[in-house]
Amino acid sequence: MHTVFIGLGSNLDDPVAQLQQAWATLKAAPWCREAKISSLYRSVAVGPPQPDYINAVAQVTTDLAPLDLLDALQAIELNQGRQRLIHWGPRTLDLDILLIDQEIIQHERLQVPHPYLTERNFVLIPLAELAPELRLPDGRNIGDLAAQIGNQGLTRLA
Repeated sequence: MHTVFIGLGSNLDDPVAQLQQAWATLKAAPWCREAKISSLYRSVAVGPPQPDYINAVAQVTTDLAPLDLLDALQAIELNQGRQRLIHWGPRTLDLDILLIDQEIIQHERLQVPHPYLTERNFVLIPLAELAPELRLPDGRNIGDLAAQIGNQGLTRLA
């Protein structure tokens, strides 16, 4: 079994509802054994001008291999209308594998830890909410990284 952290994001077609639907789908997936999710956060978009995002981080336990998990997450994205038209562009749903146990994966389709994990407060802060003592494979503490990055442009939703 693997402990996996997944970033969720949406800025199109009722983003809160998109994340709620994705969360329900994740929890109900036959490969998902345990699951919990952070609070929802509004964040300023990275990339071209576009609406703000709603973000969260989910923690799941699964027996899927990393690339099989990636395929399963991309199927959920497609089912919710995801189109890959513009790099870092607006989207109905984005599901990113952030961490898988203490694995380091460098594959053409998947990089773990996620390459931008430590640069984005909309990932670090909800991740630290779920697992403040979690350490990256290089030993850095998630809670410390979240405290260092700050919450500029990020708002926790009620």
